[in-house]
Amino acid sequence: MLRGELRIALNNAMRERHQRKVGAIRLILAAVKDRDIAARVEDRGEEDDDAVISQILGKMIKQRRESIKAYEEGGRLELAEQEREEIVIIEEFLPRQLSDPEIQEAVSQTIAEVSAEGLKDIGRVMGALKAKFAGRMDFARASALVKQELA
Repeated sequence: MLRGELRIALNNAMRERHQRKVGAIRLILAAVKDRDIAARVEDRGEEDDDAVISQILGKMIKQRRESIKAYEEGGRLELAEQEREEIVIIEEFLPRQLSDPEIQEAVSQTIAEVSAEGLKDIGRVMGALKAKFAGRMDFARASALVKQELA
């Protein structure tokens, strides 16, 4: 499903002659193909496929955020802006991200569900959150909230 959306978006971007978008989508498709080759994946359900692609997209966004920081520290603001543009393009293919209040609510509910009582339970809470909200939650933010509530 997501694979098809990527291919359609690539064709549309090529028709519109939007070079930055064409380049970003080609990078996404190349990363997906590399992952397929590495895993020697032949036939997998669409849901699993979408989850893998979402993970790849998340990693690509994380890499670009790190690059932005490095470019800004090095005074290469034009390259940092290019990375920001690519993040916007990549985010088009990810599910809607949870807002801070939604993350807070999910953290509180998950802590109650797993009966977490202290900092020793952070791993269980984070595992449950990752299982429920993969690709839709900023887990760094969630981890900070879990620590805050369990402390």
